Amino acid sequence: MTTQQAQYNVGGMSCSFCAETITKAYDRTDGVEDVDVSLAHEEVLVQYDDDQLGDAELKDTLRDLGYTIRDPNKEKRFEEQQEELDQGKRQLLISGIASLLALGLMGLMVVRNGWNIFAETDQQWMWYGSLALALGTMFWPGLYIKKKAYNSLKRGIFNQHVLLEAGAFAGLTGGFLGWFVFPSFPVVHFFIVSTFITTYHILSEYTSLIVRTRASRAVQDLMDLQPDTARRVTEDGEVEDVEVDELDVGDNVRVKPGENIPIDGEVIDGESAVDESVATGESAPVDKQPGDEVIGGSVNETGTLLIEVTATGEDAFLNQVAQQIEEARAMKPGIIQLADKILKYFVPGVLSIAAAAFLFWVIIPAAFPGTILGSGPQLQTAAYAALAALVLGYPCALGMATPLALIRGGGEAARNGILMRSGDAFQVYRDVDTVVLDKTGTITQGEPAVNTVVGIGEHPEVDVRRTAASAEAFSEHPLADAILDHADELDLGFSDPAEFDSVTGKGVTATVDGDDVLVGKPGWLTDEGVDLSDGENVVEDLQDRGLTTIGVVVNGELVGVVGIGDEIKDDATATIQRIKDAGIDPVMITGDNERTAQTVAGEVGIDRMMAEVLPDDKREEIRRLQDEQNERVAMVGDGINDAPALTPVSYTHL
Repeated sequence: MTTQQAQYNVGGMSCSFCAETITKAYDRTDGVEDVDVSLAHEEVLVQYDDDQLGDAELKDTLRDLGYTIRDPNKEKRFEEQQEELDQGKRQLLISGIASLLALGLMGLMVVRNGWNIFAETDQQWMWYGSLALALGTMFWPGLYIKKKAYNSLKRGIFNQHVLLEAGAFAGLTGGFLGWFVFPSFPVVHFFIVSTFITTYHILSEYTSLIVRTRASRAVQDLMDLQPDTARRVTEDGEVEDVEVDELDVGDNVRVKPGENIPIDGEVIDGESAVDESVATGESAPVDKQPGDEVIGGSVNETGTLLIEVTATGEDAFLNQVAQQIEEARAMKPGIIQLADKILKYFVPGVLSIAAAAFLFWVIIPAAFPGTILGSGPQLQTAAYAALAALVLGYPCALGMATPLALIRGGGEAARNGILMRSGDAFQVYRDVDTVVLDKTGTITQGEPAVNTVVGIGEHPEVDVRRTAASAEAFSEHPLADAILDHADELDLGFSDPAEFDSVTGKGVTATVDGDDVLVGKPGWLTDEGVDLSDGENVVEDLQDRGLTTIGVVVNGELVGVVGIGDEIKDDATATIQRIKDAGIDPVMITGDNERTAQTVAGEVGIDRMMAEVLPDDKREEIRRLQDEQNERVAMVGDGINDAPALTPVSYTHL
């Protein structure tokens, strides 16, 4: 005996009943040792004895139940999920139109019975019309439900599809009984019920699919940051385009300026500025040179890099973050777990109630004649009661009610920029006593901008601005963009340089109006022989304020210093004060350096802050607050880089 494990991504699951159906089917299959079904991930994990059955039989079981098996490739899986969503939309459109027409017929029946304005013969076409709508809905857009119900019954499984069809056919039966046997039965209403509950089931499945598709798009957007192909450099120096999935640890990859870095690695040749905001959330690019690590999905800004691959597949940064997002999405709120337990007994309970109602009206009036219940078996009332129990016992109302309530609440929150990480967040938010806020993009704007320009000596600030903008006019560096945007806002009318050269990670040299100009980091300017003594105090002051300093040199003389930083949002300070007024302790967390973090925290009124914290470490810091200090933590972040930190918290705001 050899135990094997199979994992399938399954399409067609809509509520907890589906997961229970698959579990029961495998539990009754010889050779299956264990099965785990995740509705959130739409995945089934089966452990089985390969001496008794194989992969083909396991897949056939899923297909026999009416479910589909998606491609294991994540991107193809998302495409298939979108196709299912489109199909569900078509089914809902057809059944929705039928339900509206059925509602119109019901209205006509009310008018007819109330005002007697239709002739007796008009009743027949209403019966035929309602029957046609019921049969059309049940056997056209609702045909797949019957297939699932039939396949479940073959295996002795009573699930939501079985009960739905029992209710739908009960509606047909009631209509035919009213047509041919019991004149007092509301024929049109019974037929219409079959239309309505079929439409409602299609709506509930479509709604569930929308929610899961939107959640999956977060992962899809993340994976889209990774290019499909990479330029692999062979041992003999040739460059070949290969799929990123084909890369192995130790391969060399070349990345040109403006391209996304395809995979995690280490720079072995070249220098560049890299936008790593996908990982750190920090807007300022990071200078890279041989020996530095780079992260897949980050953007190579300026120079060409040769990278040695250090992690692939599940070990790569983007895949780890995607996995953490999915793990968070898979967590069930306690209230849904309670609903799941109830659902296990719901279908047998409804069938039992229907049978009991029928037997009651058949047996009790016969056993106790002469009472208000009548004398003898009340077959008409018994049939009506049993049919009503089946029709009204449609289970997905219960299976979807709690999730839809959470979805509705989450949707309202999302309109205000709030993402509830899990349903339990609704229940525990009132107990939150600590709010952890990411700095970049949450407290600050998330983009570098010129904060301060200081002229050295008698050089006016406007000349410093104009000279810096002219020198940076041809630069592609994000800090250069900040300088140029600043000049445009002030409408300085600067000219292009006659000559230009970029020194990767350090600055630029240019000829502006006949003058030799250097614009760059103070350390680089010193290496170039520039005397910065007149501006040392200015540089130190700006750096103490958490700003990136750029020196402007004309003909060897320091004429000014530009301070660039991430501007604090206009309402940040007021928001922090409101948090404090509510009795909640605000904490700032950032991947930025200690000095910058202290400056920002001080400006907005935050007393507790954590600096130089990477994404995975953010998660550990959150857990430390929860476990060591017993704090109820809410996390406020601004995007993908904060996803790992959102996993352990109770409440999330993006």
